[in-house]
Amino acid sequence: MLTGVQVLLIGGDARQLEVIRRLSELNASLTVSGFDGLRTLPGDISNSELREELFDKADAVILPAVGTDDAGLIPAAFSDSELLLTDGMFSRIPKYGTVYAGMARPYLKELCQKHGIALVELFERDDVAILNSIPTAEGAVKMAIEHTDITLHGSACMVLGLGRTGLTLVRTLLALGAQVYAGVHRPEHYARAAEMGAKPFYTRDLQDYAANIDLLFNTIPTMIVTAQMIAGMPSRAVIIDLASKPGGTDFRFAEKRGLKAILAPGLPGIVAPVTAGRIIADCVTQLILDDISTRGNEQ
Repeated sequence: MLTGVQVLLIGGDARQLEVIRRLSELNASLTVSGFDGLRTLPGDISNSELREELFDKADAVILPAVGTDDAGLIPAAFSDSELLLTDGMFSRIPKYGTVYAGMARPYLKELCQKHGIALVELFERDDVAILNSIPTAEGAVKMAIEHTDITLHGSACMVLGLGRTGLTLVRTLLALGAQVYAGVHRPEHYARAAEMGAKPFYTRDLQDYAANIDLLFNTIPTMIVTAQMIAGMPSRAVIIDLASKPGGTDFRFAEKRGLKAILAPGLPGIVAPVTAGRIIADCVTQLILDDISTRGNEQ
C-alpha cells in the first residue's frame, strides 16, 4: 500500500488514467493536474491547477510518456491549459523526491540535475520497453493491414533493428506467415534473427535487399532509410517508421517518389492505451514502493 505517500501526477493521455486508477487503489495521497477536460477521474480524484506549492511534499512526481518538450511544456490530452514545468517548481520538490517520465528531454534532465532530484526514465527500463513492444508490434501490424492491399501472410517484410521492439515485431510477422528480412548491426543479433527463422543481413548491405520488399518497418532512430535506398524500393512498398521523432526515413524523398511512408512513434498509447497504461502503472507503483521501503530502512 502507498498510504501516506504524496504523489503528484501531471498531464498525459489515456495511459495516465490507468496510473491514477492504480495509485488510488493503493491509497496514495494523489494530486493530479492537467485533467480539467474530464468530468470524472478514477478514484474520484479532483483536478488541480498546476501551482508551485503542489510540489512541496511530493515523494513522486509523475510526468507523461514524453515528459516535457524542449521548453518545459507538459503535454496534456485532457486539458487546454498550458502546463509549464518551471525551475521554481523543482526547487520545492523534497530532496528525497523522484521524478518519473517515459523519457526525458534535456530540459527535464537539467532541472533534475540542478536540484539534485532523482529522475527515472521508464522507457529506458527493459521491463517496460519489452512489454511496450507488444502493443507496438500489434499497432505496426494494424497499420500494415490498413495501408496495403495484400495479406501479411506471404508478404516480404523488412525489419530494421533487432532491439526490444524489433525482436517482438519479427516474431509477430513470422507468426503471421510473412517472409521477414531482419537488418542488424551486430553478430549476436544476426544469429538471433537466424534462430527465429528470419533472413538476417547486415545493415551495411541494406541496398542489396531493398528491391523486392512489400513492407519496411524501421526501429532505428537514425537516418537509415535514405533516398538512395528508397530509390531502389518497389513503388508498391510501404514504410512504417516506429523510431522516435524524427524517425530514420527520408520522408520527403519517399513522398517525391510516391511511396507511402508513415512515421508512427508512440503506438502503445494510440492502439492500446489501457494496456500501455497498466504497464506504466505496474512499474511506477513498484518503484515508488521500493523507494519508500529503502528510505525507511535507512532511517
